[in-house]
Amino acid sequence: MERAEIMKRVIGILTESQEIRRSHEAGGEAAPLSEPGVVTLLLSEMMPHFSVPADATPLQVGRIVGETLAPAMHTIVGAFAAAFNSLAAVHDSGRTDVTSMDVLRELALRVEAGAHDHGLDHDRPDDNGPDDGRDQGLDEGGPDVVR
Repeated sequence: MERAEIMKRVIGILTESQEIRRSHEAGGEAAPLSEPGVVTLLLSEMMPHFSVPADATPLQVGRIVGETLAPAMHTIVGAFAAAFNSLAAVHDSGRTDVTSMDVLRELALRVEAGAHDHGLDHDRPDDNGPDDGRDQGLDEGGPDVVR
């Protein structure tokens, strides 16, 4: 899944959680626990699908799971951190004329326009050297596909 698409889904999760919080504060009912909510659906869309051979050893299963999920989890956590930083910057500036929903909306528009500058991978240790293209953040023009 492309990093920009993951960022959009993260914004969707944060927006949905804000709507749930507001509904709860207004006396609304929470969604039934038996049905997957939007957050669960969005998270499952972001996770890569993989299969494990029936005869795989526990070590092989661990390696397959780790190699498949680690890049996606890194990108998802980076997207949440970028969204948090956007929200925190407005909060820390003391602005009271901008809501968190305004910030998320603006962030979504920037991501959609391709003008996102989050550097999701700047702190990532890279065992393959700096020029393999996998450590390029969104703002560096690197690949936008989670492997």
